Amino acid sequence: MKYTSFIFAGLMACLGSCAQDDSAKKVTYPAGYTPQIDVVYTRGPGWQQKMDLYLAPKERGPVPIVINIHGGGWNHGAKESQTGFNSFFKAGFAVANIEYRLTPQAKAPAAVEDARCALIYIIKNAKELNVDVNKIVIMGGSAGAHLALMAGLLGNDHRFDGNCAGVENIKVAAIIDKYGITDVNDWAYGPHITSKSAIDWLGDKAKDETFIKSVSPMSYVNKNNPPVFIVHGDADPIVPYEESVELHKKLEEAGVKTVFMTVPGGKHGEFPAAQHSEMNKAIMKFLKELQIAR
Repeated sequence: MKYTSFIFAGLMACLGSCAQDDSAKKVTYPAGYTPQIDVVYTRGPGWQQKMDLYLAPKERGPVPIVINIHGGGWNHGAKESQTGFNSFFKAGFAVANIEYRLTPQAKAPAAVEDARCALIYIIKNAKELNVDVNKIVIMGGSAGAHLALMAGLLGNDHRFDGNCAGVENIKVAAIIDKYGITDVNDWAYGPHITSKSAIDWLGDKAKDETFIKSVSPMSYVNKNNPPVFIVHGDADPIVPYEESVELHKKLEEAGVKTVFMTVPGGKHGEFPAAQHSEMNKAIMKFLKELQIAR
């Protein structure tokens, strides 16, 4: 099946669970994998955030890992809604499925801080977790994609690492961005959509242009970014398709490897279930080309 770096005509599905259903579901993992559920990866006064880990057999040696971040406009959603990691398991990946502080609990930049801390936790504990620190992939959908982009594009910019300081060599091997928010100001006040979720998340910083830029992935595009796989439906009524167009353009201009898959008529994560396997193959092809997936 043919696709270009910009149009993947007629094909789209989510890698992992697209739906922002907060109901608990069960992750199916291969024999030999070890689950570690509700591992605390960051904490503060009166709060803690957890991740679920699915670790590959130690006899394989260090393996790639995907850190998955659920969506939900920063104000709802749960890690338990995310279950579809089979393509990663088949490729030999470990999985870290994370939660983060939502708007009712903490305003921006708390969710960004948590995404960074999840990444740093994996790096700090890579040996114990049997993870190859050179093969960390971070992935999300919608607001989760925004957090994946922030965590990965920040690199060694430590401005949001106050809760988990101490790691200097922070990097990811690739970012998977599924219809993510790339420009928070555009999502909050732009010509296409006015998002109450964005304004609520920004809180008392909702009119602070400097702060809004600081929590927008678009602000961190540079030649040192990791490769980015972007997918977006061109009829998305929630997050403007144009945001992904602009991100892809800026990444290309910076010389960063990027693949952009447009879904003609695609809504916000509402893609035909029959296309899931095609989507998985495309993303795995991207990761194989980067020599991350086997």
